Formats: sequence, structure tokens, C-alpha cells
Amino acid sequence: MFHLTYEFKLKPTQSQIAIFEDWLEQCRRVYNYALCERKDWIKSRSCRINACSLHSEYIIPADTPRPTYFNQSEKLTQAKKKYPELRKVSAQVLQQTLKRLEKAFVALWEQKHGFPRFKKPEKMRSFVFPQIGVNSIQKGKILLPKIGWVKFHQSREIPDSGRIKQAQIVKRASGWYILLIVQWDVDVPQPIPHGEAVGIDVGLTSFIATSNGLTVKRPRFFVDAERKLKLLQQRVSRKRLGSNNWHKAIKKVAKLHEYVANCRKDWHFKLSHQICNGVGMVFVEDLNLVGLSRSILGKHCLDAAWGQFFNILEQTCFKRGVYFQKVDSHKTSQICPSCGTDTGKKELSERTHVCSNCGYTSDRDVAAAQVVLQRGLAAVGHTVKMLVEGKFVGIPKMQESLNL
Repeated sequence: MFHLTYEFKLKPTQSQIAIFEDWLEQCRRVYNYALCERKDWIKSRSCRINACSLHSEYIIPADTPRPTYFNQSEKLTQAKKKYPELRKVSAQVLQQTLKRLEKAFVALWEQKHGFPRFKKPEKMRSFVFPQIGVNSIQKGKILLPKIGWVKFHQSREIPDSGRIKQAQIVKRASGWYILLIVQWDVDVPQPIPHGEAVGIDVGLTSFIATSNGLTVKRPRFFVDAERKLKLLQQRVSRKRLGSNNWHKAIKKVAKLHEYVANCRKDWHFKLSHQICNGVGMVFVEDLNLVGLSRSILGKHCLDAAWGQFFNILEQTCFKRGVYFQKVDSHKTSQICPSCGTDTGKKELSERTHVCSNCGYTSDRDVAAAQVVLQRGLAAVGHTVKMLVEGKFVGIPKMQESLNL
């Protein structure tokens, strides 16, 4: 199976926007009620039998099963008889909301994510149609269940060979968007190691440094917009909470955040295509991005968005047939790429790598990228082959040691 996501901007009417807003609110209420039910069940099992809380305690019968997606879906069917506003929303859309909560708890247990939180008003920004009818897309229009035909800006054609599996309606500061997941019943082979290889080291001074000597300065998207953001947030704080002017000011802040995110994402895409030009293998560091985001330089790490860049780079490599792999990031800036000697920890102010053993001198980030390249080639078993072909750029001492 092969999937691609097509994103288009919707052009709904005012009545359709009102339906979207109402559906988001109903999905938010279902999500919060289901989360409250799960939270109460967990708290009722958290105390000891002989030591109840002095303040209050959740009392739920011992034979009550743990709330799951399946039994909450059954209760949702019963709730529709009591609350008629739920009947206006597609049943599958509400079920997908419960499935979204189930995925949040699975991520809590398996991936160590945080405990799911309640959604405040206007914080639910998307809902999903898990099925779309056959021939539901015409030129610039899409047929949504219980809503009807909705116009959208079709910036590119959707191949007839693919099958639309899912549609997601997303609300953003700049308008409403639809994400269509298209499926092809084919097996696409993964790229295999071939051609010239490049190692990449990321940082805050230089966003990337490659093993062949290319360094790209980090653009400060969020930092450059902070002054304007501060001004807009001050205007929000001076408005009466909940008023029309307050909502307008909030929308301006959201638009600025979206603009910054779009600029960053566009730059990441362009840089990833530049990296893939003329190479067959790309190796990057497997960083602890969560730990970096919580450090003293966390704001700048989040502004750089290395995680998003790695995801985009991996997608670009797959699309262009380039092999992509993450390697161990331990001590990449401390090991000499020429002789393999551990040169010790460097201060952030030291921007040049100088090896006391072999005398190899290079830019600190470029040397780290060369270590990443070595580890990547060792992982795929192509180190000697690349050295023989003379494509191991910037490491003359190692080539001399092998008499190449």
C-alpha cells in the first residue's frame, strides 16, 4: 500500500462554515466527556483499600470495565437519543474523535507522551471523515457526508488510479483546508544505498554542515518575528476578554504564527531538495530532540525545528530515490574524522576542530558531519568502496592510511 496526502484550501459558504463550527464543538464535547470518563475510572483505582483520601474519593463499582474505544462507541449511540444535537454530526466523525482519544492513551503508555488534556473552547481544530463515497470529487468540488458539495481550490489534479481513503477538515487562521489521503494498491520499493554519500550535522550557528564542506546559516524565523508578536499580544491583553475586538486581535496573533511556520516549512523543503541533488545516500544524527527543546537554548532549538526538517528530508529522499538513515549522535563533535582520536569536549565558542594526534584541521561542524558520514557508511557496509572511488571528501589522512 502507498499513501499520499493532498492538501487543498476550501471555499465554503457561510452556512457551511456554521456547520463546520458546530461539528467541531460537538466533537470537542464528546472528546472531553470520554476523557473525563476515563480519568474518573483511573482515579477510582488509584487509592489503597485501607487508606482513602481525606478530601474526596471516586467511587465506581469494582466490576465496571475500563473505558475503551469500543464501549464508549456503544454509549455514544445511546447518547444520541438523549442529545439531539449529536445526531446532526456524522456518526463516523464522532467515532473518529473517540479513536483520536484512544490513540492519545496508546501514545501515553507506549511512547511516554503526556496525559491527554481537556480541549478548551475553539481548541478542537479538525475532524475526520474516514470514508468518502465513490465519484465524490468533481472539478473544484467535493461531496462531504451530511454537508453536501463544498468548493475547494484544486491546485493540482488527483490521479484517477488512486483511491481516496480519508478526508480531514482543518481549521487554521488563514481559513479552512481539506487533507485527502489517497491510496494506491502498489508496493513502492525503498531506496537502497548507492552513489555518493553525504553526512549532515545540525546546529544553531550553522543550521546544517555537510561532510563535503557546505555550511548553511540558520535563519531565525521566530526570533525575527518576536518584536511584532509582542506588539500583537499586548493588544490582545488590552481587549476585553471574549469581545469582538479580542477575537480579531487573537486572529492576528494566530496568522503571524502560521506565517512563521509556513516560512520555516517552505525553507526546509527547498533545503532538502538542495541536499538531494547529486547524492545517493544521506546520513543524519539521531538526536534527542525532546531533551534539546527543554534545554537553556530550547527556544532556538524549537525555532530551528530539526525534527520537522528530518521528516521533510526523509520524504524528499524517498521521493527522489535517495537512501536516508539516522546514525548514532554520541560524541560526533569530539572524535577526529581523520584518525578517530577522541579530542575531548569542546566549548561552544570553539568553532574549529584541531586534532593533536594527526594535525587534521577543519570547521567543527564539518568535522562532525564527516564523523556522521563515516558511521553511516560503516552501517551500510560501503566505507571501503567509497574510499576506493575517491568520494570520501575531506579526509585525506584516512585515505593515506589505506594507501589510496
